[in-house]
Amino acid sequence: MKKTLISLVISGLALLAFADERPNIILIMADDMGFSDIGCYGGEIETPNLDQLANDGVKFSQFYNSARCCPTRASLMTGLHPHQTGLGWMTNPPHKIDRTWGEKYPGYQGYMTNNCVTIAEVLGEAGYATLMTGKWHLGFHDQSRWPLQRGFEKFYGIIAGASNLFYPEYPRGITFGNDPVEDPESTTDRRYYVTDAFTDWGIKFIDEEKAAEDRPFFLYLAYTSPHWPLHAHREEVEKYRGKYMMGWDQLREERYNRMIELGLIDSDWAMSERSHLPWDEMSEEKKDEMDYRMAYYAAMVDRMDQNIGKLIDHLKAIGKYENTIIMFLSDNGACQEGGRLGGKTDPFDVETWERTYGNGPGYGEVWANASNTPFRKFKHYTHEGGIATPFILSWPEKNKKSDDWYQSPAYLPDVMATVVDISGASYPSEFGGNAIPEMEGISMAPALKGKALKRQEPMFWEHEYHAAIRVGDWKLVGSRVSVPGAPDESRWELYDLSKDRTEVNDLSDEQPEKRAKLAKLWKEWANEVQVYPRPPKHTYPVETN
Repeated sequence: MKKTLISLVISGLALLAFADERPNIILIMADDMGFSDIGCYGGEIETPNLDQLANDGVKFSQFYNSARCCPTRASLMTGLHPHQTGLGWMTNPPHKIDRTWGEKYPGYQGYMTNNCVTIAEVLGEAGYATLMTGKWHLGFHDQSRWPLQRGFEKFYGIIAGASNLFYPEYPRGITFGNDPVEDPESTTDRRYYVTDAFTDWGIKFIDEEKAAEDRPFFLYLAYTSPHWPLHAHREEVEKYRGKYMMGWDQLREERYNRMIELGLIDSDWAMSERSHLPWDEMSEEKKDEMDYRMAYYAAMVDRMDQNIGKLIDHLKAIGKYENTIIMFLSDNGACQEGGRLGGKTDPFDVETWERTYGNGPGYGEVWANASNTPFRKFKHYTHEGGIATPFILSWPEKNKKSDDWYQSPAYLPDVMATVVDISGASYPSEFGGNAIPEMEGISMAPALKGKALKRQEPMFWEHEYHAAIRVGDWKLVGSRVSVPGAPDESRWELYDLSKDRTEVNDLSDEQPEKRAKLAKLWKEWANEVQVYPRPPKHTYPVETN
């Protein structure tokens, strides 16, 4: 959609007017973590470092991702919608033939194309050091699609979408720069674990930059926790073992009540339905297994928070914390992949579990339903459970501290606009000989002063035939709606999020004119950003992650 940059320029000038030096910028992304998992968003998992970051910064109650791993990363990195980058579906997976669609289906290339520019490329041109550790997942089969070829000066992580966390191996192994690392070792005396390694290498890159040029730096830290396979250290697992014998029904109720107490959700919003069986209908043996699975999941979130704390402590020690912007979010809602009860992997065979990859072990749809309390649906979907994420924005030197939730809705394309605004960088109309689309988002810089965002355009989503549009408090959402040709209006659902953000009261039959109007706007957007034309679904390259 056509946009004016007036609001971006105004907010940027206002912010830079009192900026003595450009800030460092850190983007931290969790993988497959639900809306209510961390403590400051209602969870019982111990996340003191994220909780403190939220308390000292700006905590958004309504921030959205793009429903799936690599579409979210494409939008985060470019400020565009995923289809505009060639990732309307997923990346071509490592074990499949590198399939591209050419000019016929430009939105479904299977990798991030050169018809967009990354945050790293924009900030690199502005004199920032550009650093990345963690999960790339934006193109695998050719080095031209890897981080160092897309603006990052240093990279340590995995190119593919997921890996074994203790034993990352080809083709889902560790890459340093452009070179594979056959047997990665810990930089400390700890056992090798990718969550630890990504943090340690991020700190190492920051220190190397400080010792060399001391430019402002941009670090993209993309964890794979708590994405399956559920791999965690025993000390964290045992901390949570037995705590989930309460079951998912009680856990959802407790989180729901805490979220109301925190002011995050409205008590008038009904909680969504349970996704599967009541906890009390499970056998004692199955309850014990499911407790173990959730304990592993919680342990992964806990360990990630410890590592974020380690990074923050280091920034403070070197005098970089106060002038560093930190953004934290998850790439999609909680993950229901691997079956309703988490798949077939035996959770008690720990040694075997730690050598697994594949589709397990996971924690199952039932726990994902709890992770997304109080919302409907999961990863893949554009209902709130698929796209709502915690979002924390912290700039200690500049942000206005408030105990209140920041209420203006925002989403991934806004990150690029914010980074460009605050850093003073320039977003190009041409890069590397390619025309670059305008940014699709708006700057979130006003949030740092507690002011509302002035969004003029609707927010849009589409992934895997799941679609949504939000205009003000109205949201049109549906699954299986973007079939070839005109969307089937009977599949659209209409919600007033101010009264029903849990999407339990469909108003589409009561307000058919509003449904039709929003559906028309969505279809116009879909045609503009390359949702169409799309290849037949059965010809997509098969990839879970």
